[in-house]
Amino acid sequence: MREYAALTHVRLTQGARVAQPPQPPRVTLDDPAFTVMTDLTANAAATTYPDEPANRAHAMMVEREVRFLFVLDREGALAGVITDTDFLGEKPLSVMQARNVPRSELRVVDLMTGAALLEAIPYSEVAQMRVGHVVSTLRAVGRRHLLVCEKEGRLVRGIISARQVARQLGLAVETVEIAETFADVEAALVR
Repeated sequence: MREYAALTHVRLTQGARVAQPPQPPRVTLDDPAFTVMTDLTANAAATTYPDEPANRAHAMMVEREVRFLFVLDREGALAGVITDTDFLGEKPLSVMQARNVPRSELRVVDLMTGAALLEAIPYSEVAQMRVGHVVSTLRAVGRRHLLVCEKEGRLVRGIISARQVARQLGLAVETVEIAETFADVEAALVR
């Protein structure tokens, strides 16, 4: 077996920092749509499973600082999606009442949106779009996330988040939480 020398050690300096990934670049409404898309070929998707306890999936969202999880079946196929808003409001309450169970017994499958109900924008179309088109699309569909697909809907290639778009446009994220506030994006940029 080959011998390997030990690596050199240096003392960290006072106030040393931990490396962080770079912030996404600022964009304008005329920049290519790809600049606001999370490309899942370069960034691992945040995922969970239908049988996962809902409170555990929500904790994972908080820990990973995401607001959206892909729900995969045990073979890796897309079963659906779950967002942070699925954990709030009427949805969990109605499931708890209908099944007469406490919140702690809810599973991801109880709250998620099934794959059969999901729509996506073709990747080839995103290649032709600008950030302004993305903003208009988010507003038109009234959602906080857009999926981007390839292979005629057989592969989810990316995701576009309203929160990420707002951040990259330089808008206060809190003011863009509800899709209808995208009507004010251009006015906010002018201010």
